[in-house]
Order: sequence, then structure tokens, then C-alpha cells
Amino acid sequence: MTSQSQLPRRTLGRTGLQASVLGFGTAPLGDLFLRLDDQTAIAAAERAFELGVNLLDTSPLYGYGLSEHRCGTALRRVAREDVVLCTKVGRWMDAFHAPENRSGFVGGQPHKAVVDYSYDGTMRSVEQSLLRLGTDRIDLLLIHDVDVWTHGAAAIEDRFREAMSGAYVALDKLRSEGVVAGIGIGVNEADMCVRFAKAGTFDVMLLAGRYSLLEQPALKEFLPLAVQQGIAVLLGGVFNSGILATGAVKGAKYNYQDAPPEILAKVAEIQRVCEAHRVALPTAAVHFALGHQAVASVVLGAHSPEEVERNVAALTTKVPGALWADLKAARLLDADAPVPG
Repeated sequence: MTSQSQLPRRTLGRTGLQASVLGFGTAPLGDLFLRLDDQTAIAAAERAFELGVNLLDTSPLYGYGLSEHRCGTALRRVAREDVVLCTKVGRWMDAFHAPENRSGFVGGQPHKAVVDYSYDGTMRSVEQSLLRLGTDRIDLLLIHDVDVWTHGAAAIEDRFREAMSGAYVALDKLRSEGVVAGIGIGVNEADMCVRFAKAGTFDVMLLAGRYSLLEQPALKEFLPLAVQQGIAVLLGGVFNSGILATGAVKGAKYNYQDAPPEILAKVAEIQRVCEAHRVALPTAAVHFALGHQAVASVVLGAHSPEEVERNVAALTTKVPGALWADLKAARLLDADAPVPG
């Protein structure tokens, strides 16, 4: 892979894999909120590789297989060993039925996602992913969306038990056989990360939205536990569904919905402090997320090569230490939150 910039890399826990501190999230390549043509989608992944991003994160859910298909095409244009490939289990695709609820994926494949955390369902999901990605191995496999946000409070206990007795056993077997280098989970809730960390032996965990410049609920229990257990943390959703990228504008999104007034007000305050230091809000958001020692990489999505370039530029921009001090002094940031040195 010919890289035009050398992004720093961090070790992914016990796996020994080295991942760029900026990962490429491929939900947009599954036509999330916006329908992409193949050329633009694949070019975005290729641009990420060119700029030194080597962590590629995808999922069968993203466009009901479309994201993995597009990622597979991009992978065939680089040396496979140059990419840390991460995908997920918990759903397999039923090719004979169309999706009932597209969950924001406005395009994608005409295949229904079947939620299934069983052993057999997990193996079926992995086999389908290998075929879509056009590879014989996956570096990281994550159990996807075992959280209250996805399944509701009434169902979460059953889903957790199914995941530990089924999916975890399957992934642990694949890890022992060397089919995958590391296993983990990908969820939207820090509390579920803690539950899984205490229930099994995981290498990586992808947490979306719960450790960001706006909120840090993962700081108290999960992140210290990750350090203690040697779990590498990947952070998604560091813009909290958009508001830390757009700022406190009308229609700004928070947790996939229009941001409520109190969130808009807090983001406006954070933005004022950032502007006083001449730092763009999304730039501060990316840098802050990498400040904790448990965090190996921040996974950012992009719809185009130009968005990838902006993400890399944000990461390579200098942020003055006084910015973090002012945010803490204004009680806009947890006083105990570590910040980039």
C-alpha cells in the first residue's frame, strides 16, 4: 500500500495487530441516509488506504450486505495483509425476502437481515461475510448490537444470554483456530461493554457515542476495566450522530434524532470555547476521543474521498492544551477525563 501520510498506529490489545488511530467506518458505504454510486463508495475506501488508514470496519447490517460487497472490491486493490479488516456477527442475510425496516439505509441489497446470536447463526453470518468480502480471513469479529437501544429492555437479557452461549462460543473457536486474530463486541452502551468484559475474554470492543467531547459515561467503569483487561477500545460515533460535526445548528442530530434543547445548548458552549482557541469543533472531538489510553482508534465514516481527506486533516491538526483546560474549567468536560498530551 502506497501511503501519502503516515498515521500513528496503536496495538490492538493481545492481538498484536497494529491499527491506525483513525479507522474507516463503512456504514455510509451501505447507503446510510444517502444513496451512493459504486464508484464514489469504493473510491472513499481507496482514499482512506492511500492516506494511511489501515483499519476497515464494516458489518453485514450496513446496506444488508452492500457495504461488505463494496469493501471487498476495495480490498482487492491493495495487499490484504496491509489492512486490518473488522466485521460483525449477529445478523445473517435472507436472500429470499426484502428488508422490512431499512433503519436509515436508503439503498442497499434487497435482502432481509435476520437477527441471530446463536452458534449456527454466527457461523452462517461469518461465511456470508467472507463471500461478500472476497477474502479467506477476517482480522476482527465483533458481536453486533447486543444493547437496549437495539432490542429494548424487555429482550436484552435473552439476547445477552444467546450471545454468550452462541456467538461468543463460535468466535472463541474461530480465534483458537486462527481464522480471526481478535474477537469483541460492537454496541452503543458502555454498560453492555462492562457486562461482556466480565463474562468472557475479549480482545477489542467498539463503543459508539458513549465517549465523546459531549459526554463521557464510559469514563467511570468501562474504560478503566478495558485498561485492566487489555481490551483495545475502538470508538465510533464520536460526533454523537452529527452534532459535534455540524455544531449546534437547526436540525442537528444527536443519537440519530433531532437534538433536544439542552444538548444544543451544551454543544454551543463547547463550540464557543473551541472557536476561542481557533479549533474546529469536529477537530477537537476527534482529538479528545484519542486521549484515553484504552482507546486504540477512532472509527469515522465517510461518503466520499473528500470526506476522508477532511477526517485525516482534522486528525493531523494541532490542538492547544489550553482548550481542554478551558473546557474543564467551564464544566463542559469531565474533570477526570484524560486529554491528549
